[in-house]
Amino acid sequence: MARQDEIRIGDAERDAVMLALHDHFAAGRLDAGELDERLDAVLSAKTRGDLRPLVRDLPDPTGLPEPETAAPEVPWQQGAAVMFGGPGHPAWGHRHMRRHHHGPHFKAFPLLLAVFLVLTFTIGPGAGFLAVLQIALAIWVIRAVLLAVGVRRSRTRA
Repeated sequence: MARQDEIRIGDAERDAVMLALHDHFAAGRLDAGELDERLDAVLSAKTRGDLRPLVRDLPDPTGLPEPETAAPEVPWQQGAAVMFGGPGHPAWGHRHMRRHHHGPHFKAFPLLLAVFLVLTFTIGPGAGFLAVLQIALAIWVIRAVLLAVGVRRSRTRA
């Protein structure tokens, strides 16, 4: 990657610096002779480094493009960060992130497998699959509600 002062400029950058020089002339910071010298130098400038000395002694705005800074990479979007334990998650910053379970563990998979097998052999695989999906959805909704209530209670206690 080229250094900032070695990057070539185009007409837009030259026009911005010339406009800034005219503004500084109007403010009384430059006289007519200095303005003409600097405008000639701006017209012959090829890189950002050629423009920088022409406006170095003037306050902002100078018309120079701002140096490009690399935006910090944010690997987590806020929603995903909270959901998957990234920055913003209540457990973020703990030395060891552990899953905390409150109350007895409920393993839904064996129950769903049993329901699927019974319904597959009695009614058919399509009906068994749909029944398992409905039960799984109901379990998921109930767990989500219980989790939301538990989080709300823990926040009101704190």
